[in-house]
Amino acid sequence: MQLVVARVARAHGLKGEVVLDLRTDNPEDRLGVGFTLETEPASAGPLTVTAARVHQDRWLVSFAEVADRTAAEALRGVELVVEAEASDEEDAWYPHELRGLRAELEDGTVVGEVAGLEHLPAHDALVVREVGGERTLVPFVHAIVPVVDVAGGRVVLTPPGGLLARDADAAVVDRPEHDEATQDEAERDEA
Repeated sequence: MQLVVARVARAHGLKGEVVLDLRTDNPEDRLGVGFTLETEPASAGPLTVTAARVHQDRWLVSFAEVADRTAAEALRGVELVVEAEASDEEDAWYPHELRGLRAELEDGTVVGEVAGLEHLPAHDALVVREVGGERTLVPFVHAIVPVVDVAGGRVVLTPPGGLLARDADAAVVDRPEHDEATQDEAERDEA
């Protein structure tokens, strides 16, 4: 099975180096000098790593097939993929394993289906296509997604009020109608 290990974010410098958004926990094993990576789209590759380094917590990589900044800019958005075996970790899932799982609440109420996984800066988020067709991002953290049962074809959600589109009326909004600052402004306007 092919897995995405990184996505080219942008060019860096003038000599064809690129900044990567990692999708792997083992970049040293996947992006070593001499490694050849397939790409998505396939027409952009394959690419052979000639140098890799970490700069300001970002991975910068050079490829034999990319000689200058113009060629590096053309790679923006290209995904680097590798052939990989299924994971044996208990709490690790690949995006393709999550896609299509039934999303339900603790009481078994079906709220939709997992359409994908978004990699956000703070944490990953499940993309849930709700029964009504709404697209909802659900933080993929244990407090909100306590059960991932790939074999059973489901994820269990314990969302806070208002997270799901179906619960929009239950959203907790802390907007006092008249706090002291608002009241002081109103009194000044009357004077």
